[in-house]
Amino acid sequence: MKPALLLLILTSVGMSACAQLMLKTGVASGGADPAASPTSSLVAFLTSPYVVGGLALYGLGAVVWLFVLARLPLTAAYPFVGLGFIMTMLLGMVALGEVVSSVRIVGTLMIACGCVLVARSVV
Repeated sequence: MKPALLLLILTSVGMSACAQLMLKTGVASGGADPAASPTSSLVAFLTSPYVVGGLALYGLGAVVWLFVLARLPLTAAYPFVGLGFIMTMLLGMVALGEVVSSVRIVGTLMIACGCVLVARSVV
């Protein structure tokens, strides 16, 4: 696999992981009363700058992903989406202080190993 293509993949997956962090920050930062109606909660979420930014980042990541799909078979590209589990878990731990169990870490490492195997199988 060409380094530029790998960079595109990592960029797209990284953007998705960062978008997850922004979305979580946006919905956790308040603005939505747990007792409020779903409609008022939705309005509060959609007016959060973090939620809007997270959705925009998802959109940009999707555009980058289109470039990946144009250059790589879907069966070779899609397993790299599994890297998003790793990036998102690390961001949750570092940026949000989330506690991650050893079982989750082992499962995430298994995903990483699968991504390595798929990357090595691309011709």
